[in-house]
Amino acid sequence: MLLNKQKKNQNANARRLLISINVLGSAGPIRFVVNEEELVAAVIDTALKSYAREGRLPVLGTDITGFALYCPHVGSDALSPWDTIGSHGARNFMLCKKPQTSTSAAADVDGAGRGTAPLSRRGSGSWKAWFNKSLNLKISSH
Repeated sequence: MLLNKQKKNQNANARRLLISINVLGSAGPIRFVVNEEELVAAVIDTALKSYAREGRLPVLGTDITGFALYCPHVGSDALSPWDTIGSHGARNFMLCKKPQTSTSAAADVDGAGRGTAPLSRRGSGSWKAWFNKSLNLKISSH
């Protein structure tokens, strides 16, 4: 019984945050309440489950290792899955799929040393470049 009371006191002292997560390619943010001591990996898991439960598009799946959470205030690097969500002092985040690396692309080299992998139709732009550009637009507009 005493252990149960201690656990309740710890939960009562923990700060809860309403966070907003924008999913790249989705119409709007996902909002939910988390404990500030929650790990980033657990927040990504909750976001993916909420996204799927709401039937949003595009379909993302549930594998948290394929996604990265970003905080615009921290910079362009992804948050570590082992960080606590409250350690950055932010409440707005962006969830993006990690770029897929192809191990066979390095092996697809013809006799002249040129790569034979097909080029993407979307060009050489990346979501990281888009993210940095959107941050620069927000900063320069003030």
